[in-house]
Amino acid sequence: MKSHIEERAVMIAKYILEKNTTVRETAKAFGVSKSTVHKDVTERLQEINPTLAIEVKAVLDKNKSERHIRGGMATKIKYLSERNVG
Repeated sequence: MKSHIEERAVMIAKYILEKNTTVRETAKAFGVSKSTVHKDVTERLQEINPTLAIEVKAVLDKNKSERHIRGGMATKIKYLSERNVG
């Protein structure tokens, strides 16, 4: 594997752990696709640093279990703002 890809995978993993971000937020911050972030932290990171991969997986699993809540809140905010404007 190329060293810059390995470095990116580790940087992305550390970012997710420090900021507790979602794949989407992380992809936006690094200017890469969600697929790239996901592949970096699930496949590539497992080969580079398995311990770090386990820690990141815990954050991603938590985010996945909470995403329906975030979606509901986003919908609520959208409709509240539309009601206040109209």
